[in-house]
Amino acid sequence: MHSFTPDDVPDLTGRRAIVTGANSGIGLRAAVALARKGAHVVLACRDAGRGAEAEQHVRSLSGSSAVELRLLDLASLASIRQFAAGWEHPLDLLINNAGVMAPPRRVLTEDGFESQFGINHLGHFALTGLLLGQLRAAGDSRVVTVSSLAHKRGRLNFADLQSARAYRPWAAYGQSKAANLYFTIELDRRARAAGWQLTATAAHPGLARTNLVRNRQAGPVLDLLGGFLGVLSQSDEAGALPVLYAATAPDVEGGDYYGPDGPGETRGNVRLVAPSPRVLDPEPAARLWERSVELTGVDYRALEPRT
Repeated sequence: MHSFTPDDVPDLTGRRAIVTGANSGIGLRAAVALARKGAHVVLACRDAGRGAEAEQHVRSLSGSSAVELRLLDLASLASIRQFAAGWEHPLDLLINNAGVMAPPRRVLTEDGFESQFGINHLGHFALTGLLLGQLRAAGDSRVVTVSSLAHKRGRLNFADLQSARAYRPWAAYGQSKAANLYFTIELDRRARAAGWQLTATAAHPGLARTNLVRNRQAGPVLDLLGGFLGVLSQSDEAGALPVLYAATAPDVEGGDYYGPDGPGETRGNVRLVAPSPRVLDPEPAARLWERSVELTGVDYRALEPRT
């Protein structure tokens, strides 16, 4: 795969895109690149003030006026439902990017979910499900979900998905990022079975210098990691490239997973990477899917296989 840059993003005139967590980091960089290529980009952000600043930033850097802010709190099913109910157009691209990483104690969402599982997985699961009709209306749409290198150590603990019995920040983070990939692969499988022109893919940014990584509230592990960022990591601009490739490249196929090609996938050019074999197992994927439907109340029956 050649060295992919934002200039390689194809013309997106007339296409509509939603980027969650677009106020900083990977989401912000992706939004700029999409807007620069003509897409109508919606920044789905939790904080109105930071979101407004991001909107102006994207408009300035992209030279596009087709950029808007819509408030979305992925820690609230009510907010997710309100956001989806307000979307009236066909949707060509949904980038599930927003997330939290390893908070030092068990933090709950508005609906009582452990925050990492609730925001990183359940929030995006619910958002995607509620936008299925708009994604289908676009004809040839994509859903890109941002995972992490941490998925390789992540395991689904069905006996304690919410970490209620025992909360270990990094274990919960790894579980949520593994869930992102189980979701992507299962969504792609169900979309194919239903005969939809919907491509579900995933990407990870390597070790990118974003606000997520710089957040010292994530504890001493990241404090220690911070000293190595200059050697191991890459900029958030570079970290956004696998996401942009998954979102726009013409050769992308459903279930693909993209990341950097450098040592340990921490940095480098974009390439197709291999997820942990664990997330390719259809049994836990289906089990997680059904559990996610139960927890969120979001109905995916439109994607049931045709009889």
